[in-house]
Formats: sequence, structure tokens, C-alpha cells
Amino acid sequence: MTSSGDAEEAGVKIPAGAADPVVAGIAAGYAFAGQALELGAVLRDGRCFPGAQVRIPLPMLNRHGLVAGATGTGKTKTLQLIAEQLSAHGVPVFLADVKGDLSGIAGPGQPDAGVEGRAAEVGQQWTATGFPAEFLALGGLGHGVPVRATITSFGPLLLAKVLQLNRTQEQSLGLIFHYADTKGLELIDLKDLRAVVAFLTSPEGKAELKDIGGLSTATAGVILRSLTAFEAQGMADFFGEPEFDTADLLRTAPDGRGIVSVLELPAVQDKPLLFSTFLMWLLADLFHDLPEIGDADRPRLVFFFDEAHLLFDEASKAFLDSITQTVRLIRSKGVGVFFVTQTPKDVPSDVLGQLGNRVQHALRAFTPEDQKALRATVQTFPKSSYDLEELLTGLGTGEAVVTVLGETGAPTPVAATRLRAPESLMGPVDAAELDAAVRGSALHGRYAQAVDRESAYEKLQRTPAEPQAPAARGEAVRREEPSLVEQVVGSGMFRSLARSVGTQLGREITRSLFGTARRRR
Repeated sequence: MTSSGDAEEAGVKIPAGAADPVVAGIAAGYAFAGQALELGAVLRDGRCFPGAQVRIPLPMLNRHGLVAGATGTGKTKTLQLIAEQLSAHGVPVFLADVKGDLSGIAGPGQPDAGVEGRAAEVGQQWTATGFPAEFLALGGLGHGVPVRATITSFGPLLLAKVLQLNRTQEQSLGLIFHYADTKGLELIDLKDLRAVVAFLTSPEGKAELKDIGGLSTATAGVILRSLTAFEAQGMADFFGEPEFDTADLLRTAPDGRGIVSVLELPAVQDKPLLFSTFLMWLLADLFHDLPEIGDADRPRLVFFFDEAHLLFDEASKAFLDSITQTVRLIRSKGVGVFFVTQTPKDVPSDVLGQLGNRVQHALRAFTPEDQKALRATVQTFPKSSYDLEELLTGLGTGEAVVTVLGETGAPTPVAATRLRAPESLMGPVDAAELDAAVRGSALHGRYAQAVDRESAYEKLQRTPAEPQAPAARGEAVRREEPSLVEQVVGSGMFRSLARSVGTQLGREITRSLFGTARRRR
């Protein structure tokens, strides 16, 4: 164990009279030479040591993380604390605001006895500060600039997750997307997908898939019913154009601070499967577009994925494999992902193993299931001098057990930590102020108004076109009335579609993780 003298040599100041070798050893483990985020001060036997600071090296924020803990233990404030400091270091942040209380990051905090007392305990120089923020809302439901995606770019795996399709139905949906991609039928919204499914089960359409497996009437019926029920719940607004460009999440403010993009979700919190899957689309789209940068002195973006357990519930193996691959590979593109949930067991082990930074708030142990979750959580931490089972059930609000990756990539000592207080407003901003910020956003003019251009639905409803002229070279060509398939996917239409600005028609769309489409920007 590192002594207090070793800690002093490492640049860590241990308060007079606090020459506790355990505290000194922990403090030395967090004495980083480079830029770091300040989380709080070491807590031992109920006493806080403000000279022993617990920190995260800024370059390690793209090694991903987990913020976990029971309801009411302070997870949201931890997100706010980390997001503020990332912004101050020039790193853009994405926050999923499920409860609607993270909008306060845009406004300065309100000093009070509780804040001042916490700051004094942990050695924090607290200053009320607001941070540059952009407010977004899925499909425009709620306060925020509308975030939409096209069905084409969303892809079959993510849509199958939202529609709760089984494996066979998911595979059939992938076949439908493949057909639409290759035939130039752009799927913008739900009515486009319904039209293509209906066409492929019609007499004209059945032959189109005959050589690659076909689409059974029963499976098509399930998909159509799922789409109808999905739309009846008000989900149609989430799919359409203009599609949100995830590059807008990577902006910085004129003063150099990173912009905090807050996705307001209270209006759809009763549809958790939708918003959790939509967040995965945002991450997959970033993965597609960003170039590799390897290790850097700071992340390009840090993405906080709240209510993460919803993403993994009843997910197919293909979906889980895609999440694992995305998390593993997106680090080299400079994006850090923090999953926020109640217990580590909510996250599959293959994903959990990639989360190098851990902030574990208190857990409850009221039931046998709780006890099992507690023991499983303890086993995920490095060995330490703490009795973690006892510690994790006794932590107060705003306290957590922390271990992160140090500057060399090795885990830091486990540290019971009293966390700092956020400097921005701990609660939502006024609704009128929020609406004014949305209307004044540079993104409002680009995304506020929905657009419904010609796509698969309109093409499949089109009046039959005139027959094509006979081929040249004097050959006797028999003129036939074009079939519906020829009307939709004939070469004349392909040439017309290929001239359409901003489309990807007339060729197969490149798809990768989650079956999402790569967009050319």
C-alpha cells in the first residue's frame, strides 16, 4: 500500500492529521499529470478527505463508463457534474433526459446551504455557471428541435427491436429492406414501409422475392399489424424528413466550450423501447460517419445512455452483437459511451467488460433478488480494502464507489467518494425560457418543419406510365403493357431517381451495424 509520504511525492496533499495509509494510497492512484475531471473527495469511515481528490483523466473518457445505482441515489446529478466539466474542456456532450430535469444545465445553479456545505466538504471552489446547451425532442414531441430518422437509415435490426418482432420476423424485415434498397424504393416513413410490404405480398410482388426466400403472408401480416399498432400510439412523427444529422452533436460554442445536446424525453417516457432504440440509432449513425482518430487528448463526444436496461431487454442475439461491436469500435473514433442504469447486471457482460470507468451509487438489498444483484455488483470491482457489500448499501445520496482507468490504462484503486455539486441549475429551466432557447437555436430552421417528399408509397401508388419505346437496331420488339413491377423499378425510373438530388436511389444502400444505412454527407 502506498504511504502518505509517497502520496505527497506524487503531488497529492493529504490534510494535516489525516495520514491514513489507505486514504493516501487511494489519493496517489488518482494523482494524474494531465487534464482530468474532478468527481469528489475520498470518503472513509464517514469522514471526507478534501485533500484526496477522485478524478477521471480526460483522455480516458472515450474508454466508456457505467453510472449505476438505485433510484434517488444521485445518478442524474453525477451525469450533470461530468457533463459540465466535459463542456468546460471543449468536449461536446449528449444527454438523454428521461425525467426532464437536465435542462437546468443551461442555467447557473442556485447557491444554498446544502451546496455550500457539500463544496466545503469536498474541497470544491463552487461557482454558479450555465453551459451552452441545445435542446432536442424525438419527433418534436415536447420541448426541443425535432429529431427524426428515415426508415431507410434506421434499418431493419433497430426497427425489429422497436416493433418487438421475433427472429424469423426480423429476418423477413431485413429481406424487405434489401428489396427496397436494391430497387430504389426509398423508405422515408411508416407508410412507405407498409406500401412495400403490401406490394411484396401482392400477385405482382411475390415473384420479386421468389429467388431469395420469399415473404410469407403470415409474417407480412404480423409486420403490418405491428406497424399499424405502432402508428396508432403516435409514433409516426419519429420517422420522416428532414433527418437529423448527428454531426450536429459535435459542435462547440464560440467560447470553445462543448455544446451539451439534451434530448428531452418526458413526452415519450411511456414508450421506453422507442427512445432507447432511437438513441442506439444516433450512436450507430455517428459510428458510420466518424473517421478513426485512435488515442487523443480528449474525446470528440461523450454520449450518456440513460435507462440503458431498456436497450437490452428481450434483445435478439444479432442486436446484442451489434451493440457490443459498436461499443468496442467507436472508442477509436473518439466517442465515449456511458450507460446509466440501476445495477451492472442490467448490462450484458460483453458490454460491461468494455466499460472502464465506473461510478456506482448506493444499492438496496430488500429482497433476495436485490441481494443477488448486490453480490454480482461487488464481483465486478477490483479488490480493495472496503467491505463493498456493506459500503454499497450504506452510501448516502451524492456518494458513490468509483474506479476509473488511469493515464496508463490501468484501473485506479476503488474509492468511496463524496461527489461534488453541479455548478449549473439542479432542476429544469422554466418552460418559457426553454421554448425561447429552442426557437433561437441555429438548428430550428433546419429541422422544425417536416417534409413529405415522393418516396416508396407514392411510387407504388403512381398511375401506370406510358410504355417504353422499342429498342433500336431494327429488332422486332413486342410492345407490352408494363407490369406494376416494371413501373416501379424499370430502368427509366432508375435514371430519373438517380438524378434526384440528395437520394441514394438506383443502387443498393450500404448497410453495416444494426443494418443502418450509411448516409453520404
